[in-house]
Amino acid sequence: MALALASPGGSAPTAPKIPPEMVQFEKSLHKRTGDIAIPEAHATLHLGDRYYFLPADEAKTVLTKVWGNPPQAETGVLGLVFEKQASIFDQVWSAVVTYEDTGYVPDKDAKTEDYDKVVEQIRSAEEDINAERQKGGYPTIHLKGWAQQPSYDPVSHSLIWARDLKFSDTKVDVLNYDVRLLGRHGVLSLNMLSDMDHLADVRSAAGDFGRAASFDTGARYADYDASVDKTAEYGLAGLVAAGAGVVVAKKLGLLAIMLGFGKWILAGLAIVGATMRRWIGGLFGRRERDVLEGEE
Repeated sequence: MALALASPGGSAPTAPKIPPEMVQFEKSLHKRTGDIAIPEAHATLHLGDRYYFLPADEAKTVLTKVWGNPPQAETGVLGLVFEKQASIFDQVWSAVVTYEDTGYVPDKDAKTEDYDKVVEQIRSAEEDINAERQKGGYPTIHLKGWAQQPSYDPVSHSLIWARDLKFSDTKVDVLNYDVRLLGRHGVLSLNMLSDMDHLADVRSAAGDFGRAASFDTGARYADYDASVDKTAEYGLAGLVAAGAGVVVAKKLGLLAIMLGFGKWILAGLAIVGATMRRWIGGLFGRRERDVLEGEE
């Protein structure tokens, strides 16, 4: 079920009644705080008491059964993180935790990467991407631009960017905030889901939350050994492109991309989940009322 708990436009939201089974499900979740080991990434989330973590099985249930994402959205999900006071029905932000065994991503060209060209190439692929989405019964997507230009911190080896995305059946644009931490063997992704109405809140949270994760000793970026470790075939711009739902076509050069209609179109664009609570919430609300009226 998907629940719309906020109305576009900034007016005071009118929260629908949460069904008892959803209330019970929320109470049954195993919310973990403190240091959370992510063994698949050889990393740790230092959440303290500011955030809580849902393990993979519960995170996948929230993504698909509660928020209404397609089943493909479960692929690679290692957990979900929320602010301590937030519930799974709140709308400000939540973060999907995944890890990609890409190998070491070089950052030597960090100051010269052309991220605007990435936007152009993503847009050039939109027609084909949307044709595939329509076949699957999903709304079309248009990348309006960066909500935050990609920025790289060479000290923490973290890359942050945000996209302003327009879905064909939403009034409020979707905000997809990506926090990527580069490690020796791959990239830890903290994909923050929200909408453009909450840009200021999520921008502030992204900086703080990004610092809550670190790779374990031996798996850090500084531990890279070129003589034995795998190196990715692309740099930071390629990482941004891959995170946007395309696959780097290494045979065609650094910024050449091709369509990837698998995980990174449906699951990688799991921003659908964040907005499902709004743009199909009304439908489920109507169905719930219809059921109740039919029982009377």
